Amino acid sequence: MNTENLIVVGKLGSSYGIRGWLRVFSFTEDPNSLFDYTPWYIQRAGKWQEVEVESFKPHNQDTIVKLKGINDRDEANALTNFEIFVDVQKLPDLEDGDFYWKDLIGCKVVTVNGYDLGQVVDLMETGSNDVLVVKANLKDAFGAKERLIPFVEDQFIKQVDLSIKQITVDWDPAF
Repeated sequence: MNTENLIVVGKLGSSYGIRGWLRVFSFTEDPNSLFDYTPWYIQRAGKWQEVEVESFKPHNQDTIVKLKGINDRDEANALTNFEIFVDVQKLPDLEDGDFYWKDLIGCKVVTVNGYDLGQVVDLMETGSNDVLVVKANLKDAFGAKERLIPFVEDQFIKQVDLSIKQITVDWDPAF
């Protein structure tokens, strides 16, 4: 297993019931697609471990999952808050203009006028749109440490060129 190809797609939540079920939180656009990407991996005590989904079902507003070999509440509780990883090659190819967050992290961000705003270090989901978290360069002329730039194509995001890992934005560097 090549752990460099692993990407976080969800998180195990608290236990549900006494038979080893857990709540699961998906970070995928369609929450149920989490179950299309198998096998799952977790990192436990510094070691990678493959976990197999035995069953899953919706429950109220959540989804619950039964993992193979996890048969009681104590075993389930031991997995609470573990991130779920899958091999990135299991993810489907995207249409032009769509991007996985993992592809945007590390990209250099420049304004349409050529000002270097820094590098994407994270993304946030706000409900209305995603937001780039851009860490400014150490000697940023505006003294910025971090910028939050809405990922709204055409309005703020003018071009994403993954071949050179650069995002061009229409953004005031002073903001």
